[in-house]
Amino acid sequence: MQGEYLAQLGNCAACHTARGGEPFAGGKAIHTPFGAVYASNITPDPVHGIGSWSAEAFYRAMKHGVNAQGRLLTPAFPYTNYTSISRADSDALYAYFQQGVKPVAQASREHELGFPFNTQLALAVWRVLFFSPEPDTINSIALRADSMPANDPKGFKNEVERGRYIVNGLGHCSACHAQRNALGAVSSDGLLSGALMPMQDWYAPSLHAREEAGVQHWPREQIVAFLKNGVTQNASALGPMAEVVAKSTQYWRDEDLQATAAYLQSLPVYPAPSKKAAKVSPQTLSQGAALYAQHCATCHGENGQGIQETDGLAQQGILPSVTKIPALAGNRAVSLSSSANLVRIILAGGYAPSTAGNPRPYGMPPFVHVLTDDDIAAVTTYIRASWGNQANAVSASEVVAQRRGVLQ
Repeated sequence: MQGEYLAQLGNCAACHTARGGEPFAGGKAIHTPFGAVYASNITPDPVHGIGSWSAEAFYRAMKHGVNAQGRLLTPAFPYTNYTSISRADSDALYAYFQQGVKPVAQASREHELGFPFNTQLALAVWRVLFFSPEPDTINSIALRADSMPANDPKGFKNEVERGRYIVNGLGHCSACHAQRNALGAVSSDGLLSGALMPMQDWYAPSLHAREEAGVQHWPREQIVAFLKNGVTQNASALGPMAEVVAKSTQYWRDEDLQATAAYLQSLPVYPAPSKKAAKVSPQTLSQGAALYAQHCATCHGENGQGIQETDGLAQQGILPSVTKIPALAGNRAVSLSSSANLVRIILAGGYAPSTAGNPRPYGMPPFVHVLTDDDIAAVTTYIRASWGNQANAVSASEVVAQRRGVLQ
């Protein structure tokens, strides 16, 4: 069923399925600076789900952010991205949720938003300021690219156009990678330019900047491998991106992976915000070096070189090699202007996603109960200032903020 593939491409289950809950029955909290928004039940239950909705009502929700009863939806549901969806793709999704999903009689939970953000008036004002539905389009990813003639009107002009439709539409990559203003709207000049994810304490790096997550200079096959396997010679997916790979991109069709890679490579290159490395005291560097030697060097190497292994994937020509333990020297994830990701990984640990191409990922153990805030600040600062890395120092207060999030 084409709609099932589109639901997987859009990673609908990530929000609409609560941990331990029935698929698509809702109830998962999406925390925002304005309060908690609870994902709705989108199973075909006629009372609590969308079983009584028409295809037109479903399309209106996707395209305009309005439910079947005419109420405005909160933009935590990313209709600002889904507004680019075609009617063909919307109808394919609708057919899947009506016919391919088990109905669940579970009432959707009321949002816990503070006043005035819990009012329809506030949503109406927000939409006037920040939302314009896109014109209808005839393009469709429900139809296989390899099954359509090159001049088919439902096809795309080229791979880049198809990739743009995926990334900015159902893929809703800007939900994480875009800068937002004080009212939670994506800044017009910040699309895919990197941002600290609200309430998650993870930094989604810029897809425009080579120093962050830009892939304009990568070989195409490496981009596809990263999205499909979660690991390449150049990078490993961790945190929220690992979840995206595990639940969504590893299952994408090859033509959609290729199109996404083509679009990401077409993005203009903007430099990352300039940063001046802070002066670090010899005492901090000495403390960080000792901690690194004690806790990190066994895996990441005395000089931050990591450990590489070659396995069956290389022999099959899928990947030149698989990163067993990532290098820290020259690692752009280490040198991001924001230290949030590095500190969080040291505190909470992390794993690359388990995928068909990387079924046994190596993980990072947590040190939240092993190292003090001063220890983590020192070792993080040492890593960000060694082996050619040049990034600003990390303070104990930054670690405190991350520790609270990890222990909640």
